[in-house]
Amino acid sequence: DFEYEFQMTSMNHKLNPQIETIFMMTDENNFYISSQTVKEVAALGGSVEEFVPRHVKEKLQKKYPALSGVGKK
Repeated sequence: DFEYEFQMTSMNHKLNPQIETIFMMTDENNFYISSQTVKEVAALGGSVEEFVPRHVKEKLQKKYPALSGVGKK
C-alpha cells in the first residue's frame, strides 16, 4: 500500500532525517487492484476481463450494460 509506505517514510524522516527510504515497485502482474477501481472501469465501459474471473465479468455486465459491448468483434 503506497499511501501507508509514504506515511511511514515521512514519519521516519521526521524522527531521523538521516533515514533514507527506497520504494521498489512490483511488476504489474503482481500488484493489487481494488474492486472499486474494477467497478469504475466497468461502469465507464472499459474491459475488465483481465482483472476478474469470467463469472464476475458476467455479473458486472448485468450491472453495467455499457460493459457488454466491450471486447466483442
